[in-house]
Amino acid sequence: MTQDSPIRVMIVDDHLMVRDGLKVFLSVYDDLDVVGEASDGQAALEVCRQVRPDVVLMDIVMPIMDGPTATRVLRRECPTVQVIALTSFAEKELVQQAIQSGAIAYVLKDVDPDKLADAIRDAHMGKGTIDTSAAKLLLETEEKPAHDYDLTSREREILALIVSGKTNGEIAEQLTLSVGTVRFHVSNILSKLGVSNRTEAVSLALQQGLIPNI
Repeated sequence: MTQDSPIRVMIVDDHLMVRDGLKVFLSVYDDLDVVGEASDGQAALEVCRQVRPDVVLMDIVMPIMDGPTATRVLRRECPTVQVIALTSFAEKELVQQAIQSGAIAYVLKDVDPDKLADAIRDAHMGKGTIDTSAAKLLLETEEKPAHDYDLTSREREILALIVSGKTNGEIAEQLTLSVGTVRFHVSNILSKLGVSNRTEAVSLALQQGLIPNI
């Protein structure tokens, strides 16, 4: 992404000070351009239709329409727009709701500005980011599955790379496979796990302990 075509960012948060603070943080990055803002999920949908952002920073707990609901509708109406759940809360239920609604990333508001900028860039490229504390919550399960979802060794290997944030192209290069072959394996993985996107696959893999040594 060049300075001539910055990533278009929209901020959704019910606190004006938070929105203003985020705009100040992001203004120092030439490749990021804040093109809109909204104070609740319903308003976010209306603004999104007007400004057509690339990435939306979406608060979770908001009046009128919460973040997960807005994310679900937004992703259905504008599937090319990526959503980052940006919140003050690291609670397991909220993490799961955000990811299941279609958010590609879950980041806490106290994140370092450079890391937030990187999360936005990654989201624009289709890479997910899950805050460390949120990832630990997903790992906290009382029981591990009695099966492995019938994943093959290759599928498990590719799932591990998905969890690490690799794109299909990067996985193909690392494993010396064609992108088409990787895409085929990823489709099989999502089907076997019963999830609809890569971020949900990452969440399930962490929660169910499908990838060892994480």
